[in-house]
Amino acid sequence: MTTPALPIHQPEAADARSLSDQAYYRIRELIVTLELPPGSLVSERDLMERLELGRTPVREALRALARERLVEVYPRRGMFVSSVDVRDLAGLSEVRNTLEPTAARLAAERATDSDRATIDQLLSELEHVHGESDERALIDLDQRIHRHVYQCTHNPFLEETLNEYYVLTLRIWFLALERVARLEDAIKEHRALLVAIREGDALGAEEAMRRHVVGFESAIRRVL
Repeated sequence: MTTPALPIHQPEAADARSLSDQAYYRIRELIVTLELPPGSLVSERDLMERLELGRTPVREALRALARERLVEVYPRRGMFVSSVDVRDLAGLSEVRNTLEPTAARLAAERATDSDRATIDQLLSELEHVHGESDERALIDLDQRIHRHVYQCTHNPFLEETLNEYYVLTLRIWFLALERVARLEDAIKEHRALLVAIREGDALGAEEAMRRHVVGFESAIRRVL
């Protein structure tokens, strides 16, 4: 399997002040994009050299990633990148299918004029996705769409929770990336969702998000 050298959308990383926060975002990206593959041994020393950071911020970052289930710690054996299997996909899909349609409904009900202006920008980008072969651009757009929907709920607790589960789902997507057909089509599915939110159609947004989550699970399950 060729590891996709693609970034994840972490705008908050630019505001990271502490070294441990900087380490957290950089290591999380390495894990999600599979540069640190599932099941691989995590070496603090290697990460310190790679990130040019000290032991304390790297160790604190790894503890935070362990709480998010991206890293697993085994006494006397060491620390490993969490594995991924179809059971993870099923569990994540249950959570997402419960929370994300609700988030889409709330987004439609609560979106501000500023939120809708951003939706117009995202819809404009979607209109220009025609035969797009740049996976980097497509995945970046998907991340920005999802994160904006979460922001439109204006519920920071829900937004934080959904962002965490989206990152876990994104890692599974990277794992199946080379075998998933028509990434472009999956991204363009978001048009109905964004239009519904912009128009204040709460039920339409809820249903569009539910279709998307179910469709994503089905597409990934076929190739895992």
